[in-house]
Amino acid sequence: MTAKKMDRRKFLGMASCAAIGSTTMFSTLANLSMANALAMPISAPPPNDYKALVCISLSGGNDSFNMLVPRNTSSYNEYATSRSNLALLQGDLLNLNFTDANGKQFGIHPSMPEAQQLFNNGKLAFLSNIGTLVNPTSVSQYLSGNFGLPLGLFSHSDQLQQWQTSIPNQRTALGWGGKMADIVSSVNTNPNISMNISLGGTNIFQSGSNTVEYTIENVGNGGTRGINIYDSTDPFNIVLKNGVQSILDQNYQDLFKQTYAQRIKTSQNTHEIFKSAVESIPPFLTNFSVNKLSQDLEMVAKTIAASDLLGMHKQTFYLNYSGWDHHDELLNNQQTMLSVVSKALSEFDAVLEELNISNKVTTFTISDFARTLSSNGNGTDHAWGGNVMVMGGDVLGGQIYGQYPDLVLGAGQDVGGGIMLPTLSTDEYFAELALWFGVAGSDLVNLLPNIGNFYSPSATPPIGFMNI
Repeated sequence: MTAKKMDRRKFLGMASCAAIGSTTMFSTLANLSMANALAMPISAPPPNDYKALVCISLSGGNDSFNMLVPRNTSSYNEYATSRSNLALLQGDLLNLNFTDANGKQFGIHPSMPEAQQLFNNGKLAFLSNIGTLVNPTSVSQYLSGNFGLPLGLFSHSDQLQQWQTSIPNQRTALGWGGKMADIVSSVNTNPNISMNISLGGTNIFQSGSNTVEYTIENVGNGGTRGINIYDSTDPFNIVLKNGVQSILDQNYQDLFKQTYAQRIKTSQNTHEIFKSAVESIPPFLTNFSVNKLSQDLEMVAKTIAASDLLGMHKQTFYLNYSGWDHHDELLNNQQTMLSVVSKALSEFDAVLEELNISNKVTTFTISDFARTLSSNGNGTDHAWGGNVMVMGGDVLGGQIYGQYPDLVLGAGQDVGGGIMLPTLSTDEYFAELALWFGVAGSDLVNLLPNIGNFYSPSATPPIGFMNI
């Protein structure tokens, strides 16, 4: 076959397309802010120095009062009356070995036996009736209409943003995970890779003033994709690769061109560093299910296992498991999706035990909001306070923290239509996670500007679910 002639303009066009042929690569290039183009020497952190926070976003609004359910007769009857055709059968609930101060006993959704075991083994806890709040708020204050409330209540975009920023009284693009990285990421010895790793794409949670996420994937040898042609053995792609490398190696007088070329080189070098480190990790004994959440968590585990090679003392991870906006077919959809979450958490716990680092990693869930207690026919609508899970070796598990509300329509914390007014704030939740992670109490206000409305830094953590 005769090789086709190609002019320089066409070659550069094809090379440019090859360079940004990956969505992940393009996203990383658009956001990445790194110090140097070439890898710096990496030193392994001390074995006891590493900590990671793993955020799992159940985006869409998880109906979490069907995830965590009262099972003693009187409380269950209140639940069943309010939930009507969406109530789970009392006998199907999986027993949790916990009774609260009011004598309530609890069970979890029947599709979550792994989470049940984690809870009963002291590895997982629930935080109840938590949500976005500007100040502690009573039902009468909410109903008055002139009390400071979160912006865009019941709006997906506003509430998910506020769970990632914990600033409910203003819209901002800076997340508390990103601001936390601004404060503590200097302990990492490799500036070429962000402290914040995302398997959920660009997100607000990990965006700080000087920090953005490093986006990876849950497939491939290294979990990331660099310039597509660089790993190819095809003769034509090798020619393209050499051409691209020549373009990147040039010195440009135009500042924009030089900066762009340098970012491309930096990102490719980072890809090679990350890929090499993760490829060196032997296969796990733990088997992960074939679904996105489990596969995401397997890649998180590989990245954590490679943390010494990557020069990481502190890391955050962001995962997004979407599809929880169940205005219809709630029971069927939630049964499938909660099963995925339960299995994935159990698999992740198992691999952390395998790596002997369970107490160095804390996994926590967030969601836009809970759902209305009342049925809209075959589903539920947007609400407010709900229940979340937190798991890890340093979690004081086997407990339900906060005040689980009476699930009676028109009474207690119901502000109308089966919407629960939160009694725990996201500020308290995230402050405790940040303190465990190593953020000083004096720095909490920089992460969470409203934290003073709920907690004053002291020897006692805000809620008490972490071993700090």
